[in-house]
Amino acid sequence: MSLRPTVDFLLHDWLHVETLQQRERFADHSRETFDAVLDTCERIAREKYAPFNRLVDTQEPHFDGERVILPQATHDAQKAYAGSGMLSAAQDYEIGGMQLPYTVEAAANAFFAMASVSIGSGMLTTGNANLLMVHGTEMQKQVFALNEFSGRFSGTMCLSEPQAGSSLSDVSTRAVPDGADFADDPLGPRYRLKGNKMWISAGEHELTENIIHLVLAKIPDENGKLVPGTRGISLFIVPKKMVNPAGELTGERNDVALAGLNHKCGWRGTTNTLLNFGEGKYPVGGETGAVGYLVGQAGKGLHCMFHMMNEARIGVGMAATMLGMAGYSASLDYARNRPQGRPMGPAGKDPAQPPVRIIEHADVKRMLLAQKSYCEGALALELYCARLVDEQHTAEAALADDARLLLEVLTPIAKSWPSEWCLEANSLAIQVHGGYGYTRDFPVEQYWRDNRLNMIHEGTHGIQAMDLLGRKVLMEGGKGLSLLAGRITDTTKQAMQVPEFTAHAKALGEALAQVGTATRAAWSTGEPTDALANAVPYLQAFGHTVLAWVWLDVALAAHAAPASNARTGRLAAMRFFFHYELPKTGAWLQVVSSRDQTCADLPEEAF
Repeated sequence: MSLRPTVDFLLHDWLHVETLQQRERFADHSRETFDAVLDTCERIAREKYAPFNRLVDTQEPHFDGERVILPQATHDAQKAYAGSGMLSAAQDYEIGGMQLPYTVEAAANAFFAMASVSIGSGMLTTGNANLLMVHGTEMQKQVFALNEFSGRFSGTMCLSEPQAGSSLSDVSTRAVPDGADFADDPLGPRYRLKGNKMWISAGEHELTENIIHLVLAKIPDENGKLVPGTRGISLFIVPKKMVNPAGELTGERNDVALAGLNHKCGWRGTTNTLLNFGEGKYPVGGETGAVGYLVGQAGKGLHCMFHMMNEARIGVGMAATMLGMAGYSASLDYARNRPQGRPMGPAGKDPAQPPVRIIEHADVKRMLLAQKSYCEGALALELYCARLVDEQHTAEAALADDARLLLEVLTPIAKSWPSEWCLEANSLAIQVHGGYGYTRDFPVEQYWRDNRLNMIHEGTHGIQAMDLLGRKVLMEGGKGLSLLAGRITDTTKQAMQVPEFTAHAKALGEALAQVGTATRAAWSTGEPTDALANAVPYLQAFGHTVLAWVWLDVALAAHAAPASNARTGRLAAMRFFFHYELPKTGAWLQVVSSRDQTCADLPEEAF
């Protein structure tokens, strides 16, 4: 199964990405330049990533006491990716970028995620550099961001701590001014950091000349105490190796030490680390403490970091989507070639007849169609969100603000929905393979293990759900939710004009109304504990409603296309989602609307 026809259809037949060429920023581009980018990325993914997906799973990163060792294939893939220009694809021409629409960039990166998400393709580095381009000083952009875009440096985000996990309020890493002249450093106000950070992806390796850590830490008050909560958190650039204002390595190592490698069930091709900042292993200038440079204003670090976190959440959603797609492709190929069983006739099965391929069995078709509906639907959602990013940055003011609000509401869905349902697709891919699916002779068990991490990456379902129901649907008087409802209603009105879509349009309209009713009911007491007790079922129902909308909108584009096997498949996937998946929203929303306290009220002793 080739991914390219699906990508081309979504970009051009559905999202009409060529209309972005009318924007001044993208005026130099055309279908030909977009295709050239996709061609290049598809080729690199095929040659440098896919053949080594199993290799990086079995040859995990290891530390020899001096450095982290990764397979040569990882070095080659990173070099090829950086050489393609994709790290700076969306940046200005003046700094070496392509001024490529983010929609096309996201589509191009899908090839790498499907070929080997475990090797990685620079999501953290690009996000790190993008944050600095918005919140950093001119010097910080020149020294750190531009060297990340070129592939010379790589980047991380350091939020979690061993004792705090996702609770950023409990961050205890400290940052104190480094000397009387701390405010005069050309790289930014200079601090010394001490603390520990856990679950840091790509936190230690030899793939690039330097690693630029973006670290959340708290600056003590005048009494030496840390400010409680998140309002005291600041953001710092902490390079692994010290650099001068010209971006040159000084030859001195910063006081950042690898405390250990985390050994994960999947995604083993990327290091995951526990880092110690300021423990004194590598003193700078004879003093302990990792040197860090303040980004933005003191106490506003979380505001800055959310710029990177939101990009990472969409990136995680795309990774989950493409792992699901990889499993779908593998199980589809297996089902087409595996003979087993015989069809049931009026007199039962005829053992004298030869076995049929398993794709001829209805239940196998069900599992394949479920995977297709989850994964292609999720890919459409991720590309739609990417298009909103382009609208936010290049549309006229009112439309740009609408895109911003829609993206706020959809980001929790873009991260969490593929992480749950494309993982389910991977589970179904194993099932299609039968007993072979559990073995390393076939790739689907690795896809499942790799994808299982995405339910936790960049915030669990619980975190995303509370963000959605507790903040996103309420912000600015519910304007974002109203805008989304308007987009969904527009699609249902168009679908009502197509007789074969009428029932689906009505079902989607009913689901949307139920979401609205449940939202109001959840908050009817005004008590957050009542509203948020069932935030995850709300997220699931909201996500399914969004995906039903996406599929119906995609189906309208497919319906207008000439007859083909691809058209038949897309329309069938849409029908599957409406018949098998959308009805689930009623059960989820029932506990939300009733503010059911079954889980919240159960005493610990009853477990």
